[in-house]
This record gives sequence, structure tokens and C-alpha cells, in this order.
Amino acid sequence: MSGIRHFLEIDDLTPDEVLRVLDLSLAAPRSDLLAGSGAVFLFEKPSARTRTSVEMATSQLGGHPVALLSDEVGIDRRESAEDLARLCSGMGRLLGARVYAHSVLERLAGASTVPVVNLLSDDAHPIQTLADLLTMRREFGSLSGRRVVFVGDANNVARSLAIGCSLVGATFVWSGPAEYGFSDADRDRIAAAGATVEVEADPRRAVAGADVVYTDTWYSMGQEQEQAARTAVFAPWRVDAELLGLASERVVFLHCLPAHRGDEATDEVLDGPSSRIWSQAHDRLHTARGLFTFLLDPDARGEGS
Repeated sequence: MSGIRHFLEIDDLTPDEVLRVLDLSLAAPRSDLLAGSGAVFLFEKPSARTRTSVEMATSQLGGHPVALLSDEVGIDRRESAEDLARLCSGMGRLLGARVYAHSVLERLAGASTVPVVNLLSDDAHPIQTLADLLTMRREFGSLSGRRVVFVGDANNVARSLAIGCSLVGATFVWSGPAEYGFSDADRDRIAAAGATVEVEADPRRAVAGADVVYTDTWYSMGQEQEQAARTAVFAPWRVDAELLGLASERVVFLHCLPAHRGDEATDEVLDGPSSRIWSQAHDRLHTARGLFTFLLDPDARGEGS
């Protein structure tokens, strides 16, 4: 059945559709897909990987990307989210937004006549999860049965990854300070997706035998005032060579970047032989292209006549 498909969280795709998007990410671009049109991207938060990847993906699909920054659009300050959706969906074939409140994305999707893509919200980061899964798939082939251990803050990246791992049959383990675990709302959302999270307080036990060890910054944009307090609390969960050495021999280390080097991970790990952080970053481009193709092309979804 054809129609508008939005992508606000990773389980807006079925398990088979996740694998289809990963296949499309590795395929040659449909360079005519956005010919004569393009995509509009709204950024409340600054970005390097996200903005570069979605703009390049749009270009590779034959379209023109337009990025509007917070001071240019002022969602719900200069113009409501709904009015911006109505405007932008008449200007391009896809609307992406990187926002604080996840509810803004839901409102954009409710008013848009083109697919809306979550480029990050405080709750979820599903386009990052697509790249993570592609990087793991390149490394291991099948993702089913893999043990993915997220060490650190149970943030938006961790929530989407937990759901994504469930969709592809991987086990997701979280290890971090109890007070920085998943919120009740996140646990409910993860459960609603049919996903589970294994919790292991001891990072050494958590990473034992892991196929993937993943971490992220201990404090994100808007949390800078918590830096000192968080650094002290999270120090036992720093990923160094000793901790990574407890994982499987073929362990892959991932980080969504940017990294606070020496905090959540040491240079020896970030730049070491197990690190795939740069191929992971580059996969942001490929999965953005694959996702856009899936959302915009009914034939790519198997819905063509």
C-alpha cells in the first residue's frame, strides 16, 4: 500500500524494511529520484555528520538540499511547526528536522504532505541507528545473535539502538550509572516496540564477549552545565583498552561522534584497530540515501504497480 511514510523512530520500519533500507544504502544511487526537486532540512541543533550526510544524499539522488538553521526559522517562535510543515512540504519532496522536543517532529508529520524524517530529537536518533546497523552488517554479515553493549548514558542514541537491535535480532545490553538509565517513558517506548534491554551495572561483565562496544558522550548539547558532575559519575564506564580487551576477539568499537576524547573513550580505543568510528560516520551518508530512496520510491518498497 502506497502513501506517505514518516520516519520518526527506527521501528517506523519493520524488520524486513530495515534490511531493505540497508540494501538500498549499498546500491547505486537513483540519481534521478529527486531531479527537479529536493529536500528541506530544519535544524534547531547544530550538526556536522547529519547535515553533511543528508545534504550529500539529496544531491546524489539528483535533488537540491535546503538547510534552514534555528535563527532562520525559529520553530514555534517565528512560525508554528504546523505552518512550517505546510510551507516546506510544498517546496520539496522530503522534510527533515533536527529538534529538541520529539513532539515537534510529530506535529510536523501531522501537517506535512511529504515524508518527515527525524534527524535527531531529545528522545530518538533513528538515522544514527541505521548507520550503526549498516556498519555492523558490513563487519559481521548477519546481525542476528550479535551482542551489542552500550556503555554510558542511556540517551536518545541508546534508545533507538536498543529498538534497532531488536528489529534485526541482536541482543542489546546497557551498562552505566543507575541514575542515568532509561527513563520510565523510554522503557515504555522500548517495550512498546517489542524490544528488551539487558542491564548490567558492572561494565566489565557487560562487555565480556561483546561483538560491539558502543559509547557516546557523557553530556550532550544543553547539558554542558552538568559536565563536571557527569564526568565524575561516569568515570568507571570509560572505554579504555583494558575494558575493550574483555570483549570478543573480533569486537567492533562504535561511537556516534563527536567524541570528548579521554572522557567516554581513550584515544587508544578511538583510534585503535577495533574502532570503526569513521566508517560508521561515512555510513550516515549511505543510509540517509537508502532511507530517502525507500521513503520516496514505491518501487523501492515493493509497492510499485
